[in-house]
Amino acid sequence: MKNILQNRGTDMISFLVALLVLLIGFFTYGKVVEKIFGPDDRKTPAIEINDGVDCMPVKTWKALLIQLLNIAGTGPIFGALMGACFGPVVFLWIVFGSILGGAVHDYMSGMISERHGGASIAELSGIYLGKPALYLMRIFSLLLLLLTGTVFVNSPASLIARLTPASLGETFWIIVILIYYIAATLLPIDKVIGKLYPIFGVILIVMAVSIAGAMMILPQYTIPEISLENLHPDNLPIWPFMFITVACGAISGFHATQSPMMAKCIKSEKNGRTVFYGAMIIESVIALVWAAAGVAFYGGTQMLGDALSDIGQSGTVYEISQTMLGQVGGILAIIGVVVCPITSGDTAFRSARLILAEWTKLDQKKIRNRLLITIPLLAVGAVLTQLDFNVLWRYFSWSNQTLAMISLWVATAYLLKTNRSRFASIITAIPATFMSAVSLTYILMAPEGFKLSSAVGYTSGIIFAITLFAVYLVKCAKTKSAKVQ
Repeated sequence: MKNILQNRGTDMISFLVALLVLLIGFFTYGKVVEKIFGPDDRKTPAIEINDGVDCMPVKTWKALLIQLLNIAGTGPIFGALMGACFGPVVFLWIVFGSILGGAVHDYMSGMISERHGGASIAELSGIYLGKPALYLMRIFSLLLLLLTGTVFVNSPASLIARLTPASLGETFWIIVILIYYIAATLLPIDKVIGKLYPIFGVILIVMAVSIAGAMMILPQYTIPEISLENLHPDNLPIWPFMFITVACGAISGFHATQSPMMAKCIKSEKNGRTVFYGAMIIESVIALVWAAAGVAFYGGTQMLGDALSDIGQSGTVYEISQTMLGQVGGILAIIGVVVCPITSGDTAFRSARLILAEWTKLDQKKIRNRLLITIPLLAVGAVLTQLDFNVLWRYFSWSNQTLAMISLWVATAYLLKTNRSRFASIITAIPATFMSAVSLTYILMAPEGFKLSSAVGYTSGIIFAITLFAVYLVKCAKTKSAKVQ
């Protein structure tokens, strides 16, 4: 390996350094976040509730792999490829967005949920931001989960259709995936998710390692070094479009809907950093690999953009995998990419079921009550699969980052209320402020939004973020130091 790297020269330094920084972030900043939260020896919902359906103990290594599969849909693959069209500047967002924002977001949303019996982000919003936030977040998170579940039906169905006979088209695989979703949404978490996800998690990791290895070993692929230059072929501005496009690989509000599932299953609060912060770091590694693979394989952002336009995200993934790894390796990589969205799609619908169960107070121990919620949810998802994927993805991406913004403000309110040092909440307030600017600026400027000028979008986004941060500082000044709950 040493000789290979020497022969390749310096064309992968940025990529290797980015990988190293992600690893260091887990062991350093991850511990800072953990210390601020203050995990203790109290009983978790898995031990205290243990209902045999959603709350039950899961081994830490299994919980990590399940959490990874829950959060790692097509986002860190498709989103990373589309984000790579901006050039290697995307590496910076994936790395620092994850360490300082995404992993903090996932850890806090999971651990706060754990301290409230595995409550959803909607319920937590009501507790810490007030009743209006509760009702808003119930609706908003349900819409996001429906969009997510639908996006994660279309993309794997399209990819599987490429690998199977023409008689088994995309519509056939959409039906098959929806049938699987019914089972995964209804059955106790240890029956399907607990058994299959660890296996799928290993496949996903092997796939990413294989693509990374091919890039580093094969001489025809050159990974560009980091620069701040915007190389997008359509001249889309980096701010805010890149920060919305690369959602799941850096920070994603969807994860706040998923973390409560493992919050119900971890056996100790001290496992939280491994399960929640760690899964996000792994997902960012996957995103980094695919962002690098996109520009390395096509030799630049223009060719990558053309491929995404001509053959779509699924076709691009297929072409990269098949060419880089050969037939056997390509199939393995494709399986990983297919499994990735399916295992987020089913948990999206499962999360939606749990939010509706909280809302309606329907006891989920009874299969009849689970069916009453699950069947209508999947019926709506089936209708949404008929819409254009690219339109769905854009709305999914924006709602995703907006939910991340809200989740981080919930975490900030939690830390203000419970932490010994009120200033500890700065670890969530800063990324919350940043995502506030991103979310508003994007929807004001985007084609699917208000289509306003960049001057209006930038100014409004900055004012909005500064206002929220000012409110936070006032709250912080008025808040007395609290005892950890």
